[in-house]
Amino acid sequence: METKKTSSFTGSLGFVLAAAGSAVGVGNIWRFPYLAAKDGGGLFLIVYLALVVTFGFTLLVTDVAIGRKTRENALHAFGSIRKRWAFLGYLTFLVPAIIMTYYSVIGGWIVRYLVAYVSGKGTEAARDGYFTAFITSKASPVFFMLVFLAFTAFVVYRGVEKGIEKFARIVMPGLLLMVVGIGIFSLTLKAPGENGQLRTGLDGFLVYVIPSLEGITVSRFLNVLLDAMSQLFFSLSVSMGIMITYGSYVKKDINLNRSLSQIEIFDTLVAFLAGMMIIPAVYVFFGTEGMASGPSLMFVSLPRVFEAMGAAGQVLGAVFFLMVVFAALTSSVSIMETLVANCMDIFHASRQRVSMAIGLISAAASLIICLGYNVFYFEMKLPNGSTAQLLDLMDYISNSFLMPFISLLTCIFVGWIVKPDWICQEMEASGHSFTRKRLYTIMIRYVTPIMMAVLFLQSAGVFELIKR
Repeated sequence: METKKTSSFTGSLGFVLAAAGSAVGVGNIWRFPYLAAKDGGGLFLIVYLALVVTFGFTLLVTDVAIGRKTRENALHAFGSIRKRWAFLGYLTFLVPAIIMTYYSVIGGWIVRYLVAYVSGKGTEAARDGYFTAFITSKASPVFFMLVFLAFTAFVVYRGVEKGIEKFARIVMPGLLLMVVGIGIFSLTLKAPGENGQLRTGLDGFLVYVIPSLEGITVSRFLNVLLDAMSQLFFSLSVSMGIMITYGSYVKKDINLNRSLSQIEIFDTLVAFLAGMMIIPAVYVFFGTEGMASGPSLMFVSLPRVFEAMGAAGQVLGAVFFLMVVFAALTSSVSIMETLVANCMDIFHASRQRVSMAIGLISAAASLIICLGYNVFYFEMKLPNGSTAQLLDLMDYISNSFLMPFISLLTCIFVGWIVKPDWICQEMEASGHSFTRKRLYTIMIRYVTPIMMAVLFLQSAGVFELIKR
């Protein structure tokens, strides 16, 4: 029988690629570009980069170091340090459990678009109402969700070295090449606008990278800051137990300081390139109005961009959605691995049995989410003011409510209960120096807890109540 403690990455590269694979997901390629377009382009980029090297670095170091120090998964790691804080492990376990219910649904949507372009039916995907008609149908979303989920479960079933690490070593270099290739191609595009003036990909790139301070107020800047911070959770896979679990697989001789820096760089680079890939292309064919399409950017606006490209758009659309499927799978694998690792310890069962059980439970839960656009359709107002359906509600609970709350408690636990030196010692356990030790100590004790508290209160709708 296999237990989690006998599993490990073969080396630093395997860990970096697997962790980067978890970090580089739909959040980077879908969410990052539309937030950048919404929040002033370069202004969002600058704020996000500043947060990555401070808050993101702090949360990432904390999760991975706790995992390697305790050699435990997220469920038991906190309790093994202080019994009274075991509840934090259970809270952390809830996040991937909730995310798994809807991530496979979104993965299924992406697979559907990939099939459309590979089969030469990309023009249909660009029609008005195509996306809505698809997600509201009762059979098609369920089928593609099951296809996506089955592949995820198969990789996790294979284990850490033969499954997750091997998959990451194959997929991540290919993913990076596709992102770079499409990004460069987007810069070469050109098309006349409605006023007859030529719009180019380079113009769109400048819109993307040059900070827009038009109409900036303290309130709007705070919203940009909160958007960028919430993107960190999506992007770096922190505060959801994934990096604690992956950290428990890391050998003691690996230089964590260098490896985590590489993950930060890789993740941020892919997110930036995703924006360079999408925003200039949308700008060329639809101007700044098209860039404001928000969450529908990938499923509605981009198919129209590919259609406007003619025959080349069919090929590019197929390559693009293949790349997004890869990105979604790497994140989905890490989410399921966290659940499997935890349940292997709880039930003392083999990886194979637990993988199949989690796969079946996830399928049942994802089925309910799929039917949230027809059979179980409803609309409700969330505390932060937005209107949600079932999938949006699950996303809000996991990412906007639980994750900031867990991060806040983790900062209090590490910063004031076990003290930062506990983490710093683990970062230097391989004999390598922790170059950002002073920054980490200040961030984990003072700055990050305050920011997490603000983010949590904003997500809980407290600021909206104050405004009234």
